[in-house]
Amino acid sequence: MNDVNATHLTEMKNQYSENLHDFSTLEIIKVMNQEDKKVAFVVENALPQIGAAIDAISDTLECGGRLFYIGAGTSGRLGVLDASECPPTFGVPGTLVNGLIAGGEQAIRFPIENAEDDDEAGAEEVSTKLTSNDILVGIASSGRTPYVLGAIKKAKELGIPTIGISCNVGSELCRISDYPIELPVGPEVVTGSTRLKAGTAQKMVLNMITTAVMIKQGKIYRNLMVNVQATNEKLRQRSISIIQDITGADEETAKEMNLKANGDTRVAILMILYGVDEKYAVQIINENNGHFPRSVQALDKSK
Repeated sequence: MNDVNATHLTEMKNQYSENLHDFSTLEIIKVMNQEDKKVAFVVENALPQIGAAIDAISDTLECGGRLFYIGAGTSGRLGVLDASECPPTFGVPGTLVNGLIAGGEQAIRFPIENAEDDDEAGAEEVSTKLTSNDILVGIASSGRTPYVLGAIKKAKELGIPTIGISCNVGSELCRISDYPIELPVGPEVVTGSTRLKAGTAQKMVLNMITTAVMIKQGKIYRNLMVNVQATNEKLRQRSISIIQDITGADEETAKEMNLKANGDTRVAILMILYGVDEKYAVQIINENNGHFPRSVQALDKSK
């Protein structure tokens, strides 16, 4: 399929919402719900490609590189959102996962629609903010956004691995990316409004990418957020609950050890499970590059 036809997919009319202006409220949300149900199946079909991208990102981070998302409009905002959620959820530095959006930070809240047409701006973002150690994910529903294409092309020139996420098949973005992810969700309920199914599909994939990558980086133990940053009362209580869940300690002990661990859930867990002091627990975690399951394995072997 050539790029012209591929691009047309996100602009096609949806036969089920042809007379949307005459629909009742319930009819409107029913047709939206029916269309949304299709998104998960589209994502399912792309799981092998998503998995390959995740492995590439994980390898990059393992070698000290960073992950960058780049997009315009809704796609750019979704990248920024996913990046911003990583530090509190996984306890990683704010510089590890980054979101770049056409038009800059102002575009997160206010639309700057013409910014997406500037391919040179996309290329400049890559030239000034990425290194060859990093990896770039371009997000564009149409697969032809100039800002994103400019960034991907510059990344390839600089030897930076690239991933392309498009809601079409055969788009230029996916053709030029090292790891293409195609999510052809089809016509939107409101023609061309890719904040709907396309945005949902992109959000699902970004959730998969960072969650799976962080699991592979050892930021999750069992299915618990052991790296959670306890920055409010809810998260502080969650930290205590995680310590109790993994160690079997009572609440009082969990709170006491968490205090001794300076609020680091991982350190508190190791102190309780292995009877080590705070300094040694931190040392073990650092020796394993913050990978908590490997830290547990290391202490198991030293018994």
